[in-house]
Amino acid sequence: MKTKLLFLFVLLNTSLVIGQDRLSGKSFASRSEVLAQNGMAATNHPLATQIALDILKNGGNAVDAAIAANAFLGLADPAMNGIGGDLFAIIWSAKDKKLYGLNASGKSPKNLTYKELEKEIGDGKTYRTGALSVTTPGCVDGWFELHSRFGVMNFADLLTPTIKYARAGVPITSEVSDFFIMFEENIQKSENPSFKKVFFTNDHFPKKGDLFTNTDLANTLEIISNEGRNGFYTGKVAQTIVNHLKEKGGYLSLDDLKNNKPKWVEPLSINYKGFDIWELPPNGQGISVLQILNILEGTDLSEMTFGSAAHIHHFIEAKKLAYEDMARFYGDPEFGDIPLEELFSKEYSAKRRALIDPKKSGSYEPGLEAGDHTIYLTVADKDGNMISLIQSLSAGFGSKEVPDGLGFALQNRGSGFVMDKGHINQYAPEKRPFHTIIPAFVTKDGSPFISFGLMGGDMQPQGHTQIIINLIDFGMNLQEAGDAPRIYHYGTTARGGHKDGVGETYLESGFDYESIRDLMDMGHDIRMMKGIYGGYQAIMKKNNIYYGASESRKDGQAAGY
Repeated sequence: MKTKLLFLFVLLNTSLVIGQDRLSGKSFASRSEVLAQNGMAATNHPLATQIALDILKNGGNAVDAAIAANAFLGLADPAMNGIGGDLFAIIWSAKDKKLYGLNASGKSPKNLTYKELEKEIGDGKTYRTGALSVTTPGCVDGWFELHSRFGVMNFADLLTPTIKYARAGVPITSEVSDFFIMFEENIQKSENPSFKKVFFTNDHFPKKGDLFTNTDLANTLEIISNEGRNGFYTGKVAQTIVNHLKEKGGYLSLDDLKNNKPKWVEPLSINYKGFDIWELPPNGQGISVLQILNILEGTDLSEMTFGSAAHIHHFIEAKKLAYEDMARFYGDPEFGDIPLEELFSKEYSAKRRALIDPKKSGSYEPGLEAGDHTIYLTVADKDGNMISLIQSLSAGFGSKEVPDGLGFALQNRGSGFVMDKGHINQYAPEKRPFHTIIPAFVTKDGSPFISFGLMGGDMQPQGHTQIIINLIDFGMNLQEAGDAPRIYHYGTTARGGHKDGVGETYLESGFDYESIRDLMDMGHDIRMMKGIYGGYQAIMKKNNIYYGASESRKDGQAAGY
């Protein structure tokens, strides 16, 4: 009895608040930020982070380190990314004091016409996975384009750590193992011997703690090391890819591979409450982040409590408005006009914001007349260079097509096209499909501030936006901003989903029941599901010190020196 009374006395006479007694910050924070002066790397795998730091310590810069880390992740996290996929990056050049954007996404096969694809689909084939879904892999070209412009180390040295790990083996981590388990049954049932040869051990995916080796990938990376980009896009590797896809009914040709070329693009930005938020232009979905933030800027989120019904409601409504425009207007700009300036202008955003009812979930249409699975990493170096890099196979293991002897899966990025005639993202030969993967960057008064990203299909723009408002509106630090419980909204009038056009709102654990009840009263369809909220990595530069963050939903690590 005395013990209970003593506890009650302490509780009533201290400033203790249940759930806010952690030394690392807010109740949901998994740890403190990582601080370092000379360099920082944040990736979704601790060994990739260590490889990046080794490159920095051995004289490489941020771009060198990012390439080396990305190469390793294609081995250690092969369902998410690899040299069979595409790549996008935003780079801060300390020398030029400006941002550069790289679009290293490949195009559709030149010999696969819309009519031919329509016929193939009509015959019962799918272009969502399998050989028809394969577009030209842009990753390796992206590496060489980045390296030729910014790299300082010998390119072959950047692939050496991965080649060594591929031969000696890398332990399977918890998240990678969980992902393998998701695919086990379907792959077991499939007739896919080349896939199983690479990724199975004793007729199963390797489990957590098992050593995974991939000598085929090591051999392919050695060819690239010795022969450069042509080692992938011409010669033996290219011919093997083409032969495999032709046998499976695909259309990718040697010319498609040989003629692939990344594209340097100008990052786009808006100012959100004193901070410049940067995204890449379409064929990706990055500008939807700018649209959402513009709509939210007219709402004083800082006066709301994080996780309150008001906060969540306004976020969801802004997201729905922006995604309606995404469904209508986003695609390859070389195949249609995209009203970019108008879409993320302050004037247009004000008109869209006026449609939001603060007390009720709404259903919307696009505002103008018409004219997945991923890895993210970021690295910063002692000279002030920073890179925000994202790379993907699209779906888990992409197309599931693994050319024999090469050690990697080819992406299914062709699934990003639509067959709707007249749509900017309608399938066409030699065209870049709509992409989900988006790197992000924040500057303040013309100087680099934060390099960050959040992987996860159409969660990415939603995640980017939540990170920004967590940092700016709710005053969280870099780690807290990523650990905070997230919101994922799916389904609108334009993209399917809920019959009333309001969609489905998934809330991660950590939001209180009062907020959930109030949201349901507003007409939101609230649901819960695990594993759909993405993965975040970030580096912030403040007073010449780097701050790193890597969230607890992934196996990753932020580390510096």
